[in-house]
Amino acid sequence: MTDFGLQVRMLVVGAVLFAFYVFAGTALSVLLGLPLVPVLLVGILVIPAIQYKLGKWLALRGAEDMPDDARFGHVHQMVRRLCRDMGIEEPRLMVMDMGVPNAFAVGRKGAGVVVVSSELMGLLDDDELEGVIAHELAHIKNRDVITMVVGQSIGMLVGYVAYFAVLFGGERNVGSWILAMVASSLANALVMVFVLAISRYREYVADADARRAIGTGEPLARALEKISRGAEGRESTVEDSMNALCIFNADKGLFEKLFSTHPPTEKRIQRLRS
Repeated sequence: MTDFGLQVRMLVVGAVLFAFYVFAGTALSVLLGLPLVPVLLVGILVIPAIQYKLGKWLALRGAEDMPDDARFGHVHQMVRRLCRDMGIEEPRLMVMDMGVPNAFAVGRKGAGVVVVSSELMGLLDDDELEGVIAHELAHIKNRDVITMVVGQSIGMLVGYVAYFAVLFGGERNVGSWILAMVASSLANALVMVFVLAISRYREYVADADARRAIGTGEPLARALEKISRGAEGRESTVEDSMNALCIFNADKGLFEKLFSTHPPTEKRIQRLRS
């Protein structure tokens, strides 16, 4: 059963994002002198679809299907059992070199993909790996991956509108270009504040769903501890746009922590063990 709090948050944030989208679409139609309805339809149907397909392709570059053989057969059996218990279809399983121990999920129910890093496979015990995979399956079950993709699309659209509005609103000189870039970044950041409100909470929900699926939070808590230690001093090769979808994202600077896509790992571990 999907977490009610997550449903409410996605509904509220979705309404706010839609308002941003309508505002951006209206401004864009005025700037370009185009009818409003076609602009809105193209924006809501085409841009998120293109970004979703492109993002999925970029995320899976370098990943290979996990063979159902003597080495990985127990992982496939684990996933089948989890999917049966969680009431979702079995996703495509893939392995990828990420530079750090990590995992992420993309797609939706019926077309999901779970990717684990080769570094993670060599680091975790079977019960810890089960906790990580259950966490990723929860994201697919809760459909929050789609919400994140749509939110990023709207943020990008609002940023572009702000850029062209400033650029076309005055003299075109170096100062205007710089001001337009700043306005675009600020507009995008404003939208992403609402997207991040879901992003951090969705991690807590996925942790809780994984705990329910495997009967205890201890294996996932240990996995997060190992992943956190294993990532120290190592550089991730995952696309920056995919950080929000990974199970672990190390935010070190003050600005990074302010706009973090994940809650503090220590708090996640504490919740899993409480």
